Amino acid sequence: MSNYKLGLDYAKQQDTLDPLSQYRQQFHIPKDNLGNELIYMTGNSLGLQPKVTKDYINQELLDWANLGVDGHTHGKNPWLHYHEFLTENMAKIVGAKPLEVVVMNSLTANLHFMMVSFYKPTPQRYKILIEADAFPSDKYAVESQLRHHGYDDNEGLILWKARQGEELANYEDLEAILNEHGNEIAMVMIGGVNYYTGQFFDLKRIANLGHAHGCVVGFDCAHGAGNVQLNLHDSGADFAVWCSYKYLNSGPGSLSGAFVHERHAHNKDLNRFTGWWSHNKQTRFKMRDEFDQLPGAEGWQLSNPPILSMAAIRASLDVFETAGFDKLCDKSKQLTGYFEFLINALNNSDIKIITPSNPNERGCQLSIQVKNAEKSLHDKLTQAGVVTDWREPDVIRCAPVPLYNSFLDVYEFVERLKNILDG
Repeated sequence: MSNYKLGLDYAKQQDTLDPLSQYRQQFHIPKDNLGNELIYMTGNSLGLQPKVTKDYINQELLDWANLGVDGHTHGKNPWLHYHEFLTENMAKIVGAKPLEVVVMNSLTANLHFMMVSFYKPTPQRYKILIEADAFPSDKYAVESQLRHHGYDDNEGLILWKARQGEELANYEDLEAILNEHGNEIAMVMIGGVNYYTGQFFDLKRIANLGHAHGCVVGFDCAHGAGNVQLNLHDSGADFAVWCSYKYLNSGPGSLSGAFVHERHAHNKDLNRFTGWWSHNKQTRFKMRDEFDQLPGAEGWQLSNPPILSMAAIRASLDVFETAGFDKLCDKSKQLTGYFEFLINALNNSDIKIITPSNPNERGCQLSIQVKNAEKSLHDKLTQAGVVTDWREPDVIRCAPVPLYNSFLDVYEFVERLKNILDG
């Protein structure tokens, strides 16, 4: 049982007691045409901009203007190894060792690069297991890998489905699939937090299950990075990928992250696509040397990175570092629990939360299922100054992000929802 209470005074009191409430002031909050702040609940699609981001990017623009190519070596933050400025803080966010993490490319590109190395199909073992309601880009990517290797994607793709009449995937069903088909499955690739339901999977349990059947295991953590404690190293996963523009607030289309477990760090026999940025840093610019693979996740890089995008990521990661990710996760559970409490208190049969009620099995996103797939409810929320997103066929996704959302945001959201439902 929670100690949450109804009423405006309670929400205001919780914001007063919240030691992280100050961080809201460090973000640009979108406003309506009258200058009123919108209730922004869609950080699960695009995180808000930290106010310091402009300064971080401007520094690199200044060095580019004043130094030209010498910014690579003589800039305030030399571009030559700029990605290294991100590694330690990013590793903390995803629960990995610095050796295991690199920021590069875009999300699905990184997924493909990981599969080049870790998906090793044979005529006897070539199938790929994903959750049935995986993010479409993941499904398209693994289907294309199957076709690339000459396999039928309909036959080669195995789906971990929720049971009839249920929304959430069940681990007993995953075990049953692996018991039946494990010797045919080359790779298990699951979304760490399901984009639609918000279900946070037990990564270690899945990795152990997959490995017990001889499968490679990877995760797409796009909806997990910066949202939940992923503990990628301890999970034992072979690889993981994630984007940085959702909970990590790095801006639209910004760079992705990749994790490769340290047990693979020095394995130069792994198949991979390579480029000069995965070559030995000491001899990279000699240009005539034979390829010399970097150890760890850096060894999957291809090209020198886009510095302006990395500057935005660095700005956000520095905010996370000062706030403390453990503290943010604690606040997230409180804020999302309060949100759940208020939604349930409406006692309205037209809406239902399909996200797990266990705080350890979700992040800050709550997926509200709407009876009869009535999108007009989402449209009315938008008109009422609430920013959420609609996902077909019948879900409104709402994410009270602990860095910039408040208890008052949550209270006002539910009040406006109530008024719409009662109207």
